[in-house]
Amino acid sequence: MSGSSLRHMVAAVAAFGLLLTGMSACGTSGPQASSGDSGTLHVWVLQDAINPVQEAAATEFNKTSTVKVVIDKVGSDGYQDKLRVSMGSPNALDVFWNWGGGSIADYVNAGQLTDLGPTLAADPAFKQSFLPSVLDAGKVAGKQYGIPLRGMQPVVLFYNKDVFAKHNVKPPTTWADLLTLVDTFKAAGITPFALAGSQGWTELMWLEYLLDRIGGPKVFANIAAGKADAWKDPAVLTAAQNIRTLIDRGAFGTNYASVDYGAGGASTVFARGKAAMHLMGTWEFANQLTQQPDFAHNGLGYVAFPPVDGGTGDPADVVGNPTNYFSVSNSSKHKDAAIAFLKTMSSDAYVSELIKAGDVPVTTNAADKLSSNPNPDFATFQYQLVQKAPSFTLSWDQALTPAGGQTVVTNLQKLFNKQLSPQQYVDAVSSAK
Repeated sequence: MSGSSLRHMVAAVAAFGLLLTGMSACGTSGPQASSGDSGTLHVWVLQDAINPVQEAAATEFNKTSTVKVVIDKVGSDGYQDKLRVSMGSPNALDVFWNWGGGSIADYVNAGQLTDLGPTLAADPAFKQSFLPSVLDAGKVAGKQYGIPLRGMQPVVLFYNKDVFAKHNVKPPTTWADLLTLVDTFKAAGITPFALAGSQGWTELMWLEYLLDRIGGPKVFANIAAGKADAWKDPAVLTAAQNIRTLIDRGAFGTNYASVDYGAGGASTVFARGKAAMHLMGTWEFANQLTQQPDFAHNGLGYVAFPPVDGGTGDPADVVGNPTNYFSVSNSSKHKDAAIAFLKTMSSDAYVSELIKAGDVPVTTNAADKLSSNPNPDFATFQYQLVQKAPSFTLSWDQALTPAGGQTVVTNLQKLFNKQLSPQQYVDAVSSAK
C-alpha cells in the first residue's frame, strides 16, 4: 500500500469514532461506470467515515436536479488501480475523489480531466469560498483540475505536555531550540522524537519541512514541475545534511528503523512519555483519540514546525495533505451537473456536517462553525495554521508521479538508516519527478 493510501486509511479509521450518525444515505458500495444512463452522474469517493456526509449532499442535490447523483464508495485497497481502469473505459466515471498533484497528473497529460479554472473565474464567490493555499494545491501545470471538498491534514509538531512540564521546557520556536531539546531529552533517557522509521512516508515529513524552511516552497515546486537540475538546488543538500545531524545527535533514538506507525508503534511510544515529540499529520490527533483518549484530551500539545536559522522559507508555510479534491472527467455527459454538485458540496450545510463529523473544511466559511467540531480547540488550531499559510506544499509522494515518489521515499529511508550520505541521497533522487 502506498504511503498516501496508508495515511488516509489511518485518518479514516480514527475518524469513525468521531462520526455523528443519523444522516440520510444513498449510493452504492462499489465502483460503477457511467453505464450510459443520460440521467445519472457517478461520483467516486473513497470509502471512509465521511461517506454519510457525501451521500446526504447527493440526496439534497437530487431533490431539484434532473440529473441524479450516485455516490460510488470505493475501498482504499487498489483505489488508484480501479480508477485507472474506469478512466480508460468507454463509460468512464463523471467525478472522482483524489489527492491532487501527481495522483492526477497522468489524466491531465492524457487530456482526460476538465480544467475547472474557467468555472472559478466565472463564479468569483465560489472561488473565494476556499482558502487560497489549498485551492492552489489542486492545480496541475498551472491549471485547476481539483476542487477541495474535504478536511485539511497539515503536518504539525506534536509534543507530550507532561514530559515537557517535568523537564521545565517549552516547545521549540527556532531550529536552535529544537536541537537543544534533542540534547535535553536524550540526556534524560527520553527519545526526543518518535519516528515510525519502518515506513518511509513518516520520514518524508522531515525533509519536506526542512526544505521549505531552508529554501522556500519554490524549490520543491521546481522539482515537481520536472525542471532540469531542480534537485541540485543547494537547499536540498542542506536539508539532507540537517536530517543527518538529527540522526547523529540521537533525535530519533537508536531503533526507529524497526518502529511501525500502527497500534503499539510510534504513537504509543509518544503517548506513554517514552518520546517527547512527534512530527506527524493532524490525523495523529484522531489516532490518539482512538488509542489513548486521556492523553489526547489532556496531554497532547501541538505547534507549528519552527524556522531554520538562515533559511529563506516563510515559517508560516505548511506541508502535508492540503485536503482531498474532486475532479471532473472530460468524457462526462453531465459536466454542468457535475460542477453544480461540487458547488453543493461547498455549501454551508455540507461544511457544517463535515465539521460535526470531525473534519476541518478548507472553506472560508468554516471558521465560525468550528465550535461544533467534536474537538474545537484542535480544529481551530489547524484552521488558523492553514488560513495564515502563504504556501501549502502537498506531500511529495503525492505531488510527484508514483515512480518519482517511490524513488524519493525509498532512498530517504536509506539516508535515515545511514546507508546513504546526504550527497548520495541527492544524487540518487536527482531524476525523480
